[in-house]
Amino acid sequence: MFTSSVKQLLDALGPSSLRLIAAPRGGDVPVSGTLIHEPRAPLPRLDGALLLAVGTRPARPQAEELVRRAAEAGFAGVVVKRYGEPVTELAAVAEAAGAALLSADEDLTWQQLDALVSSALSDIACTGPGAAGPDTGDLFALANAIAGAVGGAMAIEDPHQRILAYSTLEGQPIDEDRRQGILGLHVPYAPVNEEQYRLLARTNGVCRFPAEPGGLARMAVAVRAGGELLGSLWVVDADDDLGEDAERALDNAAHIAALHLLRARTAHDLARRRRGDLLRRVLEDPASATVVAPQLGMRPDASAVVAAFLITSDDPEGVVAARAALQLTDLVSLHCEAHYGRHGCALIGGTVYALLPAGSPGAAHRKLITDIASRARRALRVPVRAALGSVVTGLRAAAKSRDDADAVLRALASREEDDPGAPAVATIDDVRPSVALAELAELSTLMPRLSEGAGPVIRAHDREHGTSYGDTLLAYFASGGDISATARRLNVHPNTCRYRLGRAEEIFGLTLGDADARLFLWLQLRLT
Repeated sequence: MFTSSVKQLLDALGPSSLRLIAAPRGGDVPVSGTLIHEPRAPLPRLDGALLLAVGTRPARPQAEELVRRAAEAGFAGVVVKRYGEPVTELAAVAEAAGAALLSADEDLTWQQLDALVSSALSDIACTGPGAAGPDTGDLFALANAIAGAVGGAMAIEDPHQRILAYSTLEGQPIDEDRRQGILGLHVPYAPVNEEQYRLLARTNGVCRFPAEPGGLARMAVAVRAGGELLGSLWVVDADDDLGEDAERALDNAAHIAALHLLRARTAHDLARRRRGDLLRRVLEDPASATVVAPQLGMRPDASAVVAAFLITSDDPEGVVAARAALQLTDLVSLHCEAHYGRHGCALIGGTVYALLPAGSPGAAHRKLITDIASRARRALRVPVRAALGSVVTGLRAAAKSRDDADAVLRALASREEDDPGAPAVATIDDVRPSVALAELAELSTLMPRLSEGAGPVIRAHDREHGTSYGDTLLAYFASGGDISATARRLNVHPNTCRYRLGRAEEIFGLTLGDADARLFLWLQLRLT
């Protein structure tokens, strides 16, 4: 049976909801559920449950006694709210008693926390091996209920303006923006959007927005759990006549929607995180492919290709870059799921990897990664490179496709150094020669003859004297020995090319008439 643990629960909820203060038995302690503490009632025996210590101040003796009693009754841990009080002594008591101690966000109500933890535990079980995925259909039922109570067609959105659910009641008018949003499950871009969503995020209560040309007026309210923005509710006010009763109904609906969005988000994040962990296993341990493939919904012998995305930041270790990398992971996962279903997507070492089935033509893969990179640049306002590895047969070989994708990213970086305007998207077939030469350069230390001869000497001379014999020779070889074409490549007069080539033969003792000598010299100059 698939069970939940303290660590899995914390991973699912994130630090904004629940923080671990003490874990004397480690993070793998099973968690079976929750119990809201009733001070006047005896504690029942509940192995593995979390005790929600309602009304308990952590710095008071009653808190220490409660932790000891909870440990004796088999509870996995106790959840408190800090209220600005120190928890050092209570943590020491928890360590001695053998129970975990956790602190909750003070802005979350105990009812919200109980529902959030219970939903997370349920969804961890739902995403366990062999279990079905989470069902978020109740969001559509909620949307219809809100639309009926408020009196207008409505949509439930996440913080990234993705439409999670919408009402379908007959007789409630909608406009073209709403229609396009439903079709794409994303709010269509409009110049007024940014300011409207900023206003909504900082407002407690309902906001009203007048009709834009060709559209209808709207009411909206932010949905929050504690201090965290979970999304928003938007209602079409077709006749601009929804009054105070409608505002109150929408405001009340936001509190109800918070629990639904918490559950939906937790289930979605858990499933996505688990698929990311599975992909990481496939890429780092090919022997696990047989076990992991069914959990990714793929056959172990299926053909696949790995796509890689990288933000090219001047400060890759910075907080902004780290946040952008997480946002890029969400964006890549969202688009890959839309095209190919729920395959793995993972952030590994700053690079976002996606595993794509290779049953469709390669052109579709290229179009997808190009589209994702373009959308990421616009949405995140950071430069993004995108690469596609080789198609491999069997997930055991997925690591090979990942290596190719990484090599493509390195080749793109080299191209951008030479030409800042070069495309930032490529497949392994686009850059295979450059990748092969780069690998050969890495192996050159094992082949001493590659470092002997005129090539390295020419490069050293150019560095020391500021000359360009090496680049002139490469341009000459690339032009097939045509002086005029070489001059055009270098943007110099043909006589200048003749002079440089003649001086190179004289200074370095070259024999440009010998085919093997030309090939060997070209290879050395390319590798150095």
